[in-house]
Amino acid sequence: MGAKIDDIEYYLPKKIVNSSTLTEIFPDFDTEKIEDKIGVKERHIADDEETSLDLAYQASLRILNRTEKEAIDFIVFCTQTPDYILPTSACILQDRLGLSKSTGALDFNLGCSGYVYGLAICKGLLEAKIASKILFVTADTYSKYLHEEDKGNRSIFGDGASATIISYNETDNFGNFELGTDGSGFDKLIIKNGGSRNKIDASAEVKTYGDANKYTDNCIYMNGPEIFNFTINNIPKLIEDTLKKNNLQKENIDYFVFHQANKFMLNYLRKKSGIPSEKFHINLEKTGNTVSSTIPIALHEAIENGKIKKGDTILLAGFGVGLSWGATIIKL
Repeated sequence: MGAKIDDIEYYLPKKIVNSSTLTEIFPDFDTEKIEDKIGVKERHIADDEETSLDLAYQASLRILNRTEKEAIDFIVFCTQTPDYILPTSACILQDRLGLSKSTGALDFNLGCSGYVYGLAICKGLLEAKIASKILFVTADTYSKYLHEEDKGNRSIFGDGASATIISYNETDNFGNFELGTDGSGFDKLIIKNGGSRNKIDASAEVKTYGDANKYTDNCIYMNGPEIFNFTINNIPKLIEDTLKKNNLQKENIDYFVFHQANKFMLNYLRKKSGIPSEKFHINLEKTGNTVSSTIPIALHEAIENGKIKKGDTILLAGFGVGLSWGATIIKL
């Protein structure tokens, strides 16, 4: 017994910030260099009144047009940018979608590894027969926490949401999971203010880091070099360990879908892990790094353009903020 993915959908906000827009804000913005290295030409950005829950709702509506709504008996919602500290966004989503009041609902806070962790949670719920058909949603609006003069992060991150239907299946289409954490690096990607430890500071000092990027402790801070080092030191081993845990070789994998962090990092990981380019997904061009939604968006794209076919064996890997990482094998 186990779990299978029935369907995947996603939603991107209508507002687009492209490279020419960023050049107007940052006159020294090297469009060609950024697009070539980071791989991003456009980012979809939520409006001021548009939230992660709104994006999740739209993604959910799209997928529920193809799904029997009455069969959904659990919502799992991954976000780091919830509408409220409390209550749980998944509870509000249940009501907005008109799902049964017998629907279970929970949020969890993870970023770039969130999709893989969410699949693990869903598999557990299904195997324990707590649920039979799950609406698994990811949504983040990092743009709301970026300093307006943070050129580096504004060139990378975009907003978006995904919705995945995962159901109980007699044949398990999910492999074994390999998950990990290094909380000693919690401050490498962080919003210091706004939680219980540090209140929002209306007069927070504007700080500079990297290539003249600016932020305050009310905003997202990312130590890019440290995140890169963490990734290259841990993710190739994660791939090896995941293959070993599933008794597979790289040659047995039809397609690899990693968290779409940035083009340079992905190419480095692909080469270091010895993965052929034709089996490896890189496409951030029109979305940017959408955090927990990059993997499902990539899966949707790869299915639509024929790179992933029914019955293919796919390795998924997510990694980043936390510091956190996770990987598994799936069949669609």
